[in-house]
Amino acid sequence: MSKYGTIPTSSSSAAGAAHLGGASPLDFISRAKARGATALATRRPWRELADVHAIGLPPSLGDAYLRVRANLAHFAMNYAIVVLVVVFLSLLWQPISLIVFLVCMVGWLVLYFLRDEPVVLFGRVVGDGVVLAVLAVVTLILLLLTGATTNILTSLLIGFVLVVVHAALHKAEDNVDDEVGRWYAPVPAQPSH
Repeated sequence: MSKYGTIPTSSSSAAGAAHLGGASPLDFISRAKARGATALATRRPWRELADVHAIGLPPSLGDAYLRVRANLAHFAMNYAIVVLVVVFLSLLWQPISLIVFLVCMVGWLVLYFLRDEPVVLFGRVVGDGVVLAVLAVVTLILLLLTGATTNILTSLLIGFVLVVVHAALHKAEDNVDDEVGRWYAPVPAQPSH
């Protein structure tokens, strides 16, 4: 009897998964879709990021610094996407670099954006900040080895400037409370006496 077009039950999927090392390709795709939805849930709405009513000059350099910290925490996923898109666009005319970048993006997807469990290395849990830093450094080194150094550094600088300018100008009053307890949470402003 053919099982084409039927939904597998838990017993048949367990038997099919046993010969594939514990997970079928469909299970992997389902988990990746679920992780993608979860990862995108940590991304803030683009409307919130582009809200023109929330833009204003900070009254002082100290306030600008606090805004940058709060907004980097609040919009971390959005800012990472912005910088990666800027780098991607700069590599459109560098085919070898673009291929390396796309391979690195697979690593980013698996190890940062779509991951639902912490990374464990040699029996120790690796923090999200370390994973982010290592992925950034490895991606940068591999891209620099392709010979597009000026192009890559310029695009990273443009992405960095875009992120910092937005973070300094976006009023962050509503952002701080959302991020308490996260690894990248900003230091709350001290009440003035």
